[in-house]
Amino acid sequence: MYLCGPTVYNYAHIGNARPAVVFDLLTRVLRRKYKLIYARNITDVDDKINQAALDADVPIDQITTKYIKAYNEDMSVLGVKSPDIEPRATEHVKEMIEMIQLLLEKNHAYEAEGHVLFDVSSNPDYGILSKRDLREMIAGARVEVAPYKSSPQDFVLWKPSSREFPGWDSPWGRGRPGWHIECSAMSKKHLGNTIDIHAGGQDLIFPHHENEIAQSTCAHDGAPFARYWVHNGFLSVGSKKMSKSLGNVLLLHDLLKVTSGEVIRLALLSAHYRQPLEWSDQTLHAATRMLDRFYGAVRLIDLTKAERQEAEPPAAVIEALEDDINTPKALAAMFHLARTLNKTDDSVERKKLGASLLAGGDLMGLIQENPDKWFGDGADGGLSVENIEMMLTEREKARSNKNFSAADAIRDRLANCGIQIEDSVEGARWRRTE
Repeated sequence: MYLCGPTVYNYAHIGNARPAVVFDLLTRVLRRKYKLIYARNITDVDDKINQAALDADVPIDQITTKYIKAYNEDMSVLGVKSPDIEPRATEHVKEMIEMIQLLLEKNHAYEAEGHVLFDVSSNPDYGILSKRDLREMIAGARVEVAPYKSSPQDFVLWKPSSREFPGWDSPWGRGRPGWHIECSAMSKKHLGNTIDIHAGGQDLIFPHHENEIAQSTCAHDGAPFARYWVHNGFLSVGSKKMSKSLGNVLLLHDLLKVTSGEVIRLALLSAHYRQPLEWSDQTLHAATRMLDRFYGAVRLIDLTKAERQEAEPPAAVIEALEDDINTPKALAAMFHLARTLNKTDDSVERKKLGASLLAGGDLMGLIQENPDKWFGDGADGGLSVENIEMMLTEREKARSNKNFSAADAIRDRLANCGIQIEDSVEGARWRRTE
């Protein structure tokens, strides 16, 4: 499986995080049944990176090293596991040159003014992924119309580099690769001519993924490039797609300073991955409340490490995730289990249900914190977990002595601090409400 990863010239925005989280979950589901090799690339040579380096008056690798590190750290906070392979474009220029040479030899590319371009007219299947007429695709995309192109739709495989830009020696002079050839060359080197699954954002279908297919199939005499394509939908803010021009780009790095990574992960999984996702404070608030319910349900469940590792996720959760990663249905199954857990008084059944709920959380990358840590450690109205537990003990004594006014006063004080009490046969449980 191959996922188009980040172009590292700035911190990732929340839209960049959606494919990383969604397809991290897909890898978890696949690995229950298959041996998987998962590659997620790094684009570390690009005109946006070049411009960022020029603006900061620093070498290119100073920009890319900083933002590769930041990206991987931020994804880790979201519970995204590292890919098996993280190829960088700058480490695969040799493979890109070799693929371009193949395309030239097979008459699918041509040289013009120091550039090498792919001849779209040489590939009758061009447009097979996006299923749109070529003229329509050109009209709807930012296609560079340059005098050295035979046709406007032809795209760059190699371009010359001036002194201020990074460059590599090639048969066509000092230059650098085009964006599209990078992924074709990297996926071939690490996953072969044909890969099983290619993933990415919906915005990459055209032209990036369409061009990847064209390059790879033409270079490999018609061998399929990818057997299955999976694309996540757009993330919007205020019903508008994020863009710099609209000023609504939310940097994940900043958001993580004020919001739990697990809350962000659940928010990104709350809608079906192929559907648009509206991002707002309400989205995060709803995700926080969801996690409160999960953590509240398992708070008094005491499992050994072995018991947790041996537990199986609920069958309904697995079934939902194996049905095109249906996360809304999977989360609904988790909520049903949490409700059942909260209602039962049987200690053996509670432990069994709790283990299953935690296993479902492990599969989805949720419920990974210690419940006591999740609910506060001093964050709730200035009350530490120890103080809250002490107040609950005092409340229980008051109830035993039938001093209900004192018990109610303790409940009210806790409520004013954002703590809701839930009484059960095993004692009082509490959870955060604000």
